[in-house]
Amino acid sequence: MFNRTLHWCRRAGAAILLICMALLLACASKPPAPMVDFNPNYDFSGIDTVAWYRDSGHVSGMNPLSLSDMTRDRIDLALRRALEAKGITFVADAADADLLVSWHLATEEKTDVRSYVTPAYGGLYGVGWGPYNRYAMYSCWSCMPTRTETSVHQYTLGTFIVDMIDPALKKSVWRSVTSSRLKGEPERDQDKYDSAAVRILAKFPPLPGLAGAE
Repeated sequence: MFNRTLHWCRRAGAAILLICMALLLACASKPPAPMVDFNPNYDFSGIDTVAWYRDSGHVSGMNPLSLSDMTRDRIDLALRRALEAKGITFVADAADADLLVSWHLATEEKTDVRSYVTPAYGGLYGVGWGPYNRYAMYSCWSCMPTRTETSVHQYTLGTFIVDMIDPALKKSVWRSVTSSRLKGEPERDQDKYDSAAVRILAKFPPLPGLAGAE
């Protein structure tokens, strides 16, 4: 699908270039896959109960976001639902938990620089179309002069980390990390938080016999 769309776009004019770009993005985009790491020597088979780690919900970075209580509650609820769907029970007292759950958001300011080729003129044949030549039946994109333009965009990259901490060892034994661009407006749809939590916790607990990183 992606290759057919790209081939069609190359034969198209600038008037429909934006449509082509939208189609290509739709073909290529998908939710970010989390990176998972864990202690391969740890026994996860007996994990039945979890509780929140006291410092869960920390936000760090050069320009850390100020998360509202509502956003924190949505994240907590999504992680709780994802773990409870696996048969794991949340308990109020950390002393009664097999593992402690902690999430952390790290932010980083990034710069996205992209260069792209655009038609150099509109001309007699219209924007995006070059003159007829003897090698093509129709006007062609490659027959016209072009120029290179550069766009620069600033954005905030958010890295969301979930740790499962052994209270006796006082260290993380399982971690899931996912990164994506952060939006300016907070997400209010709980279903989207729930879907993200399911992806983040999809490989918890790890299957027996797996190596320490996935």
